[in-house]
Amino acid sequence: MPFVNVKLVEGVFSTEEKHEMAKALTDVMVRFEGSEAFREVVWVLIEELHPDGWHIGGRPFEGPKSLMDSLGRSKSIVESIDGHPTTRAEFTKAAPVRI
Repeated sequence: MPFVNVKLVEGVFSTEEKHEMAKALTDVMVRFEGSEAFREVVWVLIEELHPDGWHIGGRPFEGPKSLMDSLGRSKSIVESIDGHPTTRAEFTKAAPVRI
């Protein structure tokens, strides 16, 4: 029996959206299994966690502001990388260390 566990920031999705999400995830599992009979044994658990418990990049989560800040930092980090590394070793050498 597959068990799908989704963790979300509390209060972001409505009850209806969470039900729709669970149905869509079940549909995906059935599609990959290949049998409609599989539907009855797919378990989906949606857990909502308090916003104080979420962090992105080591900083407290503040909703869309955090996401935009993270994207801005990601862009500046990508732009600071020397060349186009394709291996972990090359990436370590090309990417500056930030503290």
